[in-house]
Formats: sequence, structure tokens, C-alpha cells
Amino acid sequence: MPSFIDKRDRAPLFRERLAQAMAQNGISQAALARKTGADRSTISALLGAGTRLPNAQLTADCAMALGVSCDWLLGLSRRPEPIDELLAASVTLAEAPRALFDQEMIGWHHAAAGYKIRHVPASLPDMLKTPEVVAWEYADHLGRSADQAIVAFQDQLAWMKTAQSDYEIAMPMHEISNFARGLGYWSGLPLSARHAQMDHLIAICDTLYPSLRMYLFDAHRVYSSPVTVFGPHLAAVYLGRHYIVFRDPARVQSILQHFDGLVRAAPFSARAVRDHLARLQRAMDQ
Repeated sequence: MPSFIDKRDRAPLFRERLAQAMAQNGISQAALARKTGADRSTISALLGAGTRLPNAQLTADCAMALGVSCDWLLGLSRRPEPIDELLAASVTLAEAPRALFDQEMIGWHHAAAGYKIRHVPASLPDMLKTPEVVAWEYADHLGRSADQAIVAFQDQLAWMKTAQSDYEIAMPMHEISNFARGLGYWSGLPLSARHAQMDHLIAICDTLYPSLRMYLFDAHRVYSSPVTVFGPHLAAVYLGRHYIVFRDPARVQSILQHFDGLVRAAPFSARAVRDHLARLQRAMDQ
């Protein structure tokens, strides 16, 4: 149940916040009166001792003139920003290159150092790909920058090995199965490259567990778009050419719960993924 504030208590809070917003904006009583169309005596009364509160129209006019929200002035919100500004800051659109490890994404990883990072990749996790797979997959987009991109991927893996963050990666079982068999998206990737990539993934499972855990979920039971959750503060959903970036704690928490649902639905535990990868690799030559 919400707690109701007595008018005698709300008025001093309104007075304090109105004065605070005026000081931060460098607006005098006379200037606020001009901006709101109110008498200067009315503004003076709002700032003086007593229990007077403005009507809804004047409250809205003061809030608009000062760039704050009515709710904040009245003690109904802890944040002074208007709701449209809060929404604009909490949900943004960021450009995403075809090769996912651009500087902005790397910056998000580094800013989340010390927090757990959860990741659902678009294909295989970029940071875990071999140079040959990177060159094959992104050849049309990297051009002459292929070598630099490969180095960036390898640098990210090296950073991940030394960072204080734990990583959890969840991907659909059919994605790694199709990779091993060279089907669908991976059609045309040479068998030798796929073997080397599977060797690399198995070695990572051996050397980085438990700081890196991989899970395989059944896409017949659960589905996920590509998404990365950087601790409790930021989540980025990958659309292809853009990320939708969420910074609102409630939305980040909701996406985090989605990821945890993928992990709970995974038929293989993180410890069992390594053996599953080895079984898929043995079948590649059959």
C-alpha cells in the first residue's frame, strides 16, 4: 500500500524542491513568475513558510519552466527528470556493425568488470571464434580490416581471461550442431576450420571453467534473441544493424530473468557442455 503524505509535510518538501530547482537553473522568483504567468507574490508564497500548495496548473507550469517533473516537486518521485527524459535515457538505440566486437561493445564489457556478464550470441560467441572462422564469416564486411578485427576478437578473449567478471553464455543446441555438421548458416565453411573451432571451444571449456560457463538450450522449448546483460546496469539486444540498449534497472532485471530461464531449461549443465562438444566433433568425420 502507498504511504500518504500529510499536506503539512508535503508543502515543506515542495518548497525545498522548488527552491532547489530554481537555484540549479539560476531562476529568480521574478523570472519564474514570468515563465509561469503567475504573480510574483504567488511564487513568493510558495517559497515561504506555511502549508500552501499550488494547484495542478501552476505545479505543471513550474515543472515545465524548471525542467523537472511534477511528481518530483510533489515528493512522488526521487528523480527530478521528466518521465520522457528518463525513458529516453533508459532505452536507447546504438549502431551495431556486422562484426559484433566494436568499440562500444568492448566499452560495455570493460565498464561491467567485476559483474557477471551473460550473453546469448547471434551465432557462435564472437570472442570464442578462431581467426579462420572470423575471416570466413565476416569477409564481405571486414575487407582490409579483417586482420584488425581478428586481433580485436583475440584481445577481447585475452581480456576476458584476466578480468574479474564471470561470463555465462547460452546458445541453442541446434546452432552448435549445425556448425559441427556444416549446415545452414555454416554451409561452405571447410571441415578443417570447423574442427579447429571445435578444438578451440573444448579447450576453452577445459581452461576457463568456472569463470566462463556455456549452456545449450533447446530452441523447441525456449527462444531468445541475441542479447548481452552487463551486470545489473545495462542490457543490449542485438537487432542486426542496431542494439536496443536498456539501462533502467527494472528492464535489465527482466532480461536477466529471461537469461536465467534459458539456463534452467538447458538440458546440459555447464560441466556437461564440454563432453557434448566432443561428441559432436567425433561425429564430424562420420
